[in-house]
Formats: sequence, C-alpha cells, structure tokens
Amino acid sequence: MTAADRFEYERIPYLVLFRDESAYRDTYGGVGEDVVLESYLLRPKNLPSDTVIVFMHPIGGGAYLPMSNALPRAGHHVIYCNSRYRGVDSALIMEKVVQDLGACVRDARERLGYRNVVLAGWSGGGSLSLYYQQQAQSPTVTRTPAGEPPDLTALDLQPADGVMLLAAHVSRHGTLTEWLDASILDESDPGKRDPELDLYDPANPNQPPYTPEFVARYREAQIARNRRITAWVKETLEDLRSSGRGLEERGFVTHGTMADPRWLDPALDPNDRVPGTCYLGDPRIVNMGPVGLARFSTLRSWLSQWSYDDAYADGVRCAADLRVPALVIGNSADDACTPSHTNRLYDAVGHPDRTLHTVQGATHYYSGRDQRPHLAEAVGVITDWMAKRGWAGSL
Repeated sequence: MTAADRFEYERIPYLVLFRDESAYRDTYGGVGEDVVLESYLLRPKNLPSDTVIVFMHPIGGGAYLPMSNALPRAGHHVIYCNSRYRGVDSALIMEKVVQDLGACVRDARERLGYRNVVLAGWSGGGSLSLYYQQQAQSPTVTRTPAGEPPDLTALDLQPADGVMLLAAHVSRHGTLTEWLDASILDESDPGKRDPELDLYDPANPNQPPYTPEFVARYREAQIARNRRITAWVKETLEDLRSSGRGLEERGFVTHGTMADPRWLDPALDPNDRVPGTCYLGDPRIVNMGPVGLARFSTLRSWLSQWSYDDAYADGVRCAADLRVPALVIGNSADDACTPSHTNRLYDAVGHPDRTLHTVQGATHYYSGRDQRPHLAEAVGVITDWMAKRGWAGSL
C-alpha cells in the first residue's frame, strides 16, 4: 500500500451559489443572475482536518482525474470546484473565473469550516490560481481587458495560505500563442498559408530538427498572428460600441491552434515526451479539429483569455507577487506543459519559500497503470510539503 491509497474517502457533491449582476449572460442555463458552481468535496472517511486543497480549472472537468482522487486517498481533504464555464470556454472571462474561485474559497472557510486553504493549480488552473492569489493579496484589476465588470477590487477576495502549481503552464494566452499555426495568413480562409511555415506540409523545406533561425521566425509569426486577431477583435468591439450596440457580441473561429514545433522536434524544450504527439493526440488532427484551444471564441473572451498583450491572467507576472509558499511540480514526460513552463513559473515565484520537484517519467495526467508510481511520488511530495508547513495533519 502506497502513500497514495491509504484511506477510503467519500465524494460529496455540493453547490456554491452566488449572485452576479452582469449586464449580459455568457453561460447557458441557470436562473436569472444566479451563478451555480458544481463542486465536489473529496474527504477521507473519519479523518477530520482544518486544511483543504482547492482545485479549479477555467473550464473544469478534473474532479475525476488521477491526482484529484489520489490526494484524498493519501489523507487530504480536497475540493474540486467547477467554474461557471464548465466544459465550454468560448465566452469565458478570466475575471469572472477569479470571482468563481473567490466564492469557492470563501465557502470553504465560512460554510465548510476549513481554516487553511491551499490552491492546487493543475495545468490551466496554475495561472488561474496565481492570478486569483495576486488579486486576493492586493487587488488592482477594476475591469476586464474589454473595459467591463467585474471589478476584482470590490469582491473582497480571500487569499489562500499556499499555492501548488501542478503540471501547470504559464498562461492560456501564452500557451495558445506558442501553439498557433504560424502559416495561416487569412483568418477567413485557413487554406491560405505560408508554405515555409506550415509544419504539417511534407513539402516544407523546413523539417525537424529545426534550425534556430526557423524557430525564431516561427515564434515571431505566431505572436504577429495573435496580434492581428486581437487588432480585429478590438476594431469590431469598437464598431459595435460606437454604433450604440455596446452589449452586443460576435462569435468567431480561430483555425490552426496546435502547431507548436515542439510536438515534432523533441530537441526543442526537451523532455521525455513522445515526438509527434500532444496531450490531445495527433497534433496534425487537433490543429484543425473542434477541441483545439480557442477554436470558438467571442470578442470579450479573446481579450480576457487569449490575447498575447491584453490578458491579465499571466502566471509569470502574477507569481512574482506571491506572498505565500509555493510548490511547483513538473512532469518529465508531459506532452502539454514542457519544462520551460515549469521553470519559468518556479523562477518567477516572488516568495522565498518555493520548492521545485520534477517527477521523472510522469505524463500530464498520470493516466494509466504504468503512471501509478509517478502519481504516488507526486502525492508524496505534496504530502511532505504540506506537512512541513502544518497543513497535512488531522484535527
């Protein structure tokens, strides 16, 4: 029996409910202005604690992941709280997700009675947790990048006591930009491409292993494409507002969002990942498929979560402001969050109590029987880290 499976635990579904006075709805379902967050308390049986680990990902869906369930088996109390955008991020506003996480943290302390809250930022939850903690410590954001509510300074967000970054990437906008297909020249016609930047064209003279010159050119083209989309978004939003339609939205498609040279060239940002694959499968297929990052978006959502220059939820910038201990865990075979992301986050942490650990051989999700020892190692690191700070003991 390992440290990851010592205790039986119960899964208790519950709701976090609060009122949101937004001028328009960006999620479907629910009643009026009520926001309902579907949540789970995963609690070891007969083992009380004053500390809870809180997971939230911008689009949720992780309540049954291996890590979420291994932690309560190791004796930890865990909350997995889904944001209002569970499963659909086409209209997601990061500032509203911060509001959601704030409601969950407050509920954990004031209704469920936990004294200590440790944020667990898994994957895309990493930059969310850092953004939340930055604004809870010293709120500065009064408007979204589109210039609209919510005002985070008015929410009385409660800071967490610690932050864990687990297989986390630096930000949604940074990750998208690194994955954008730089060859696409016309957003309305993705068939118009620069053949020398098309990673998946066998006729492209630039093939792995890529030269530094090609990679630099490709990265510049990715940023330029993000900025072209952002310029169109801002122009369209301004046109709507100037014509008296300030609350109207526009939905749009972004083609080609899984074309990172790293997926084809293992020498770039090297780790133990399998070349030619990504965490969603074959990147050639995902690049134009329906589940790619930012495939469907709205004007306001693009500015808040995908714009390279405008989005606020930047993990590296927010980590610099941390005033609580931080644990950063990277996985050496991660095919989503490569080492540069792990290292950038760790290097950026501004609090002196920071810990970095890499789980050799671990994939992004710890999925599969062969990943169980790696999952147990990660849970053991978390358990030791929390115990040394007085957060792992029972009441």
